[in-house]
Amino acid sequence: MTQEPDGSSDVVLQSGRLRLVLVTGPSGAGRSTAINALEDIGFEVIDNLPLSLVSRLLSGPPHTAPLALGIDVRNRDFSTDTTVALLDELATAPNIDADVLYLDCRPDVLVRRYSETRRRHPLAPSETPDIGIAREIELLVPVRARADMLIDTSDLTVHDAKSEIMRHFGDTDQSSQMAISVESFSYKRGLPRGVDMVFDVRFLANPHWDADLRALDGRDSDVREYIKRDTRFDAFFTRVHELSDSLLPAFKEEGKTYLTVAFGCTGGQHRSVAVAEMLAAALAASGWQVSTRHRELERRGKSTTPRDTGLGS
Repeated sequence: MTQEPDGSSDVVLQSGRLRLVLVTGPSGAGRSTAINALEDIGFEVIDNLPLSLVSRLLSGPPHTAPLALGIDVRNRDFSTDTTVALLDELATAPNIDADVLYLDCRPDVLVRRYSETRRRHPLAPSETPDIGIAREIELLVPVRARADMLIDTSDLTVHDAKSEIMRHFGDTDQSSQMAISVESFSYKRGLPRGVDMVFDVRFLANPHWDADLRALDGRDSDVREYIKRDTRFDAFFTRVHELSDSLLPAFKEEGKTYLTVAFGCTGGQHRSVAVAEMLAAALAASGWQVSTRHRELERRGKSTTPRDTGLGS
């Protein structure tokens, strides 16, 4: 497949199938941001198209770019049943490669965003936004269950959300390599959403109790060496690496274009960060396309650029 000079891609893949992304999620979760990011990387985007017109659109003249459709409760003829039926129909369409991108967000964050913008919720125009948010989340439960990709924007800036979209959809050729994200998090703040594999590393020796290491994080070589001295580390890491090596090719063969592995510890600063960095480096050395994200470090405003990693290029 060739790349056009303007950055857009030929919609017809080698298989002759249309590349389609349906973008949905609760109002205020970042659907517009996702739509704009997809447009920036060459998608033709249509927002709030009546659901009754989607079939006509797809059966019309061939498109000259991959297609993204924005769908939410503001669509003129939106209903849960109609949306689910459309998604099920697209999932079996012989000439369409369709993905459902669901932008999720915690209710308390949605309430805050509505308060900041002073907008009325489409499902509660004369009531408080929290009532409309609760109604919408309930309506979208069956749609969320059919999502191929879920991005929780609760702790993401607009820039972060755009980066996530561009990382996953920047190459619209599905024969390209599967993208892998290795993340760290704190169990105190709960499991991250949308992850595929989660590992608990709270059993490893905790650098927090070493005064010289407490202020550092898992990207520092001293912290990593401390963790690696735990007699349980080698066997654990070897098994996780072997498991990843055996599963990633299978996921890719099934057509998965992105996969997220997450490691959690108590504070999300030392053990989970260190193990995430080490697995990311091991997978990259095996030829996988890998990126890292450290949720708690980002929340604390720490740079996510590796420093003193000792991991090489």
